[in-house]
Amino acid sequence: MILEFIFRFAHVLFGIVWIGMLYYFNFVQTEYFKEAEADAKADALKKLAPRALWWFRWGAMFTFLTGLYLLHMIGAVGPEMNFMANYLIWIGALAGIFMFLNVWLIIWPKQKVVLGLKEGDGPSSAAKAGLASRTNTLLSAPMLFGMLGSKHLYIADVSSTSVYVCLAIIVLLELNGIFGKTGPITSVKGVIHCSLGLTALLWVVLAYV
Repeated sequence: MILEFIFRFAHVLFGIVWIGMLYYFNFVQTEYFKEAEADAKADALKKLAPRALWWFRWGAMFTFLTGLYLLHMIGAVGPEMNFMANYLIWIGALAGIFMFLNVWLIIWPKQKVVLGLKEGDGPSSAAKAGLASRTNTLLSAPMLFGMLGSKHLYIADVSSTSVYVCLAIIVLLELNGIFGKTGPITSVKGVIHCSLGLTALLWVVLAYV
């Protein structure tokens, strides 16, 4: 119990760092860069962004690692797993895993091009990193819904169909985050509304499908 508490504490703490930096990038830094003078933006890209990205990616890494341990502890993985008994944590976990992969496989590699740390097409890299970052912001509320709901939310008579529909929605949104366009999540207001709306949609699907 003590070890599980330590990992839960660490998971939440690292998650605060990760998602806090995610919201900073999407709600603050990106909007600032649209209005900043060229010299100020260049200075921020050189001195501020690399520091912020360091906390961002390692916060994601340790949130992911502690999350894997907790999945094992609650029996959500392994030979004795009961999928339907842990359906909400799987919804949150799938969103979180995609978000982690977006950080390390898309956002960070593309941001290295934007920051001039490696060669590549700057505008294209910025667009791909931006779409992945917006997708992470979109999935952040459903991820929290799954995490908290697994312990504190009871939905009567949930069907396996409704769970698979929710998981499919998350997969489709991730595919859009890799290959698609930002669409309604382009603006800060849009991504906030879409994230909350997506959470409500998943809740309705679980309750009524």
